[in-house]
Amino acid sequence: MDNLAHALAGAALAEAGLKKKTGLGMATLIIAANLPDVDAFGLLVGENLAWRRGWTHGPIAMLVLPPLLVGFMVLFDRWQARRGTRPAKRLPVHVGWLFALAYIGWASHPLLDFMNTYGIRLLMPFSERWFYGDTLFIIDVWLWTALALGVWLSGRRRRNGSAHPARPALISLGVVAVYTTAMGAGSVAAEHLTREAAEARGHGPVRTVVASPVPFNPFRREVVFGTDEAYGFGVLRWTPLPTLQLEPRLTRKNMDDPAIAEARKEKGIRDFLYWSRLPFASVERRPDGTIVTIADARYSNGAAAGQFVRTLRLPPGGVADQLQRPDDGPQSDDQHGAERR
Repeated sequence: MDNLAHALAGAALAEAGLKKKTGLGMATLIIAANLPDVDAFGLLVGENLAWRRGWTHGPIAMLVLPPLLVGFMVLFDRWQARRGTRPAKRLPVHVGWLFALAYIGWASHPLLDFMNTYGIRLLMPFSERWFYGDTLFIIDVWLWTALALGVWLSGRRRRNGSAHPARPALISLGVVAVYTTAMGAGSVAAEHLTREAAEARGHGPVRTVVASPVPFNPFRREVVFGTDEAYGFGVLRWTPLPTLQLEPRLTRKNMDDPAIAEARKEKGIRDFLYWSRLPFASVERRPDGTIVTIADARYSNGAAAGQFVRTLRLPPGGVADQLQRPDDGPQSDDQHGAERR
């Protein structure tokens, strides 16, 4: 999820009562909830997909990052005390509770990241397997709204001296839990309906189905199903009645083309395929070289364009041209999307 969602989750946990356990409780929960995203600094050295949601989201990070945060918080509190700038209203720092809050905040991060289609390598470095929840869109305004309201209302109650100030935050966390469960159930049902419909149309056997949540509308899913050789796309709407619309065409995967093996030698392509869940390729052979475009069906709807796309030009006369099958020729986007019968 985005960092606002993570921060709001940490703040809601704090307002639900945890921040009263120790000084710097609120700050610890919010920072811990965002801490695994330190891997974003990989962008500064040209890394992204190969680094994201891996080591810093796995079990070693769980053992290392929260204690580092606790140590920083203790030192910060002592530094302020020495300078005479420590707020008088701050509770005493309780190291045991700081550890507990650091781990609670940290654990909320991979839990939320698991919920979307981007995925998380939860067991890195012991396993490179990606885990996907297919439950929430990566930026979910309803999640924001529920958590923000809970944090704001609890904070206002606390400032006004009202009874049970933690109640709104607790309710917001409950609402988010119910909402997330319902969204997950909707995605599972959408995947089941898509598989049945695709196989009824003769596209089987269907090997994989992904039902992706979309922005703003919790009653809609963009669906992708994969056969051995192609992907199909569609849209499922739950309201006013369940309606599934599958596109008549399929998009060929083309991942067995010899040009793909040649393209894998380039780090950007290799990293993309390491991250990709539903890869497909467009291969266009020209006199001046072979153009390889690789996309992921989760974010493309069959078009080799968009943010999650990698393109590479292979020089003429390479292995990709030498291994070209006799019936291969320059392939257009229309040919890639032609329905296989």
